[in-house]
Amino acid sequence: MLRFSRAKIIATLAIILVGLALAVPSFFSPEQRKAFVAGLPSWIPHWMVPTRAIVLGLDLQGGSQLLLEVDQNDLIASQAKSLRDDVRRTLQQEGVRADGGIQLLQRGVQVKISDDAARAKVLPKLRDLSQPITTSIGQTGARTLDVTDQPGGTVRLTLTDPGIVERTRRAVSQGIEVIRRRLDSTGTTEPSLQQQGADRILIQVPGEQNPERLEKILGSTAKLEFRMLADSPSGDVDLLPSKDEKGAKVPVERRVMADGSELTDAQPTFDPQSHEPLVSFKFNLRGAQRFGQATSENVGRRMAIVLDNEVVSAPVIRSAITGGSGVISGSFTVQGANDLSVLLRAGALPAKFTVVERRVVGPGLGRDSIEAGKLATLVAAGLVVCFMFATYGTFGFIANIALMVHVGLILGLMSVLEATMTLPGIAGIVLTIGTAVDSNVLIYERMREESRAGRSLISALQAGFDRAFATIIDSNSTMAIAALILFFMGSGPVKGFAVVFILGILTTVITAVTLTRMMIAVWYKSFRPKALPF
Repeated sequence: MLRFSRAKIIATLAIILVGLALAVPSFFSPEQRKAFVAGLPSWIPHWMVPTRAIVLGLDLQGGSQLLLEVDQNDLIASQAKSLRDDVRRTLQQEGVRADGGIQLLQRGVQVKISDDAARAKVLPKLRDLSQPITTSIGQTGARTLDVTDQPGGTVRLTLTDPGIVERTRRAVSQGIEVIRRRLDSTGTTEPSLQQQGADRILIQVPGEQNPERLEKILGSTAKLEFRMLADSPSGDVDLLPSKDEKGAKVPVERRVMADGSELTDAQPTFDPQSHEPLVSFKFNLRGAQRFGQATSENVGRRMAIVLDNEVVSAPVIRSAITGGSGVISGSFTVQGANDLSVLLRAGALPAKFTVVERRVVGPGLGRDSIEAGKLATLVAAGLVVCFMFATYGTFGFIANIALMVHVGLILGLMSVLEATMTLPGIAGIVLTIGTAVDSNVLIYERMREESRAGRSLISALQAGFDRAFATIIDSNSTMAIAALILFFMGSGPVKGFAVVFILGILTTVITAVTLTRMMIAVWYKSFRPKALPF
């Protein structure tokens, strides 16, 4: 056990030094880290200097918390409008004309087709619009639509309750991803998003002290559509409010020429002549083709750029726009143009979300939590250090050095991962302090048993590490399994606790076994003792 190759010693010390160096930035503010990097000599590559730090959670640094809920009425209305478009497209494909157009109902649509042959022809196609509802365990037997042939030639398509529930579930799931992209684009740090119940999303943004702007970014569905202005308010048109004409509504054709789902980029820019803030956009290939076709077929007409059912601008199409790009104007401020570009890049929310609860956690409460966490950690570590030194003497001192390295490595790994530190995370560090010295206790007690059995000191030291190793692996494996279950099945603070605990288990292998063994080997070679120091 006293023979360590030079490569193994260098590798162990290198891992420890790198891990401790990675933890250093977490003890400085972002401004101090930036100033340090800016002051580095030019010959030092910046990638060699650790700059990542642990992110403090909402309970430690304050921030904003919002609870969003899917607007069921808006979701149903949106589904009904989408169903109306599907029915219109189906009728056009089959060459069937509806009597009086397609009527929009509260939970669906209905269409009157007096001709029996035409109705019989199109009815199977309309029934195909009803899809089976499939969950993770298979099909439920329910369908998204009820399609009924009413007396008088009327066909009614009604959204079913299971279909609405499934659509709500998907809206929440998609909404989490869209909101995450929006928050990441604004530069906020480590937002936490989790589903609450069937139709709610809990959002926590540490460090964000402006919930009004956050609420504005999250509250907009950012549903962008390109339609044509109608010549008259009659026919298949919608009357939508105009941003340029306050209080006025303009007729807009219901047919969507292109929409925001086909955008690949959106950036704030300025008009080169008036210096007015604008938003430039770019379509993907399919969107560019649709947009080019729409503009080439409607030269001289006004195209309505509709954002969240409001006409933000209605420019005249001077010529076909085939490049797949354009700009949106609408009396934007600089901040408004930037926020709109963020929304368009992130994509539209699948439904409207309303804020049902808003909380702002002040940094003062976070400072109190940090001080309480520091005190708890110091007290726990101090008691453990005193116990180990009093019980095992020199070996207890060695274990305490390994313990300090253990905590440093946890902080270093959390810095690399930019993990969020919360109060449960601090509790996880305190718990890993106990589990780390537990491995040392197993090793030392095994040494004591072997020494009492009559073995020589060198043999007792060897047996202590060798025979306790299997027990250490077993105990840490069971704890790791429990921590992994907490990580995959838990959420929020529970998951944060699990992350810290898993990192603590990994670093224990380096500190409580390898590093401790190396230091005991140095102690033995230096002093050549005849008996254990405890």
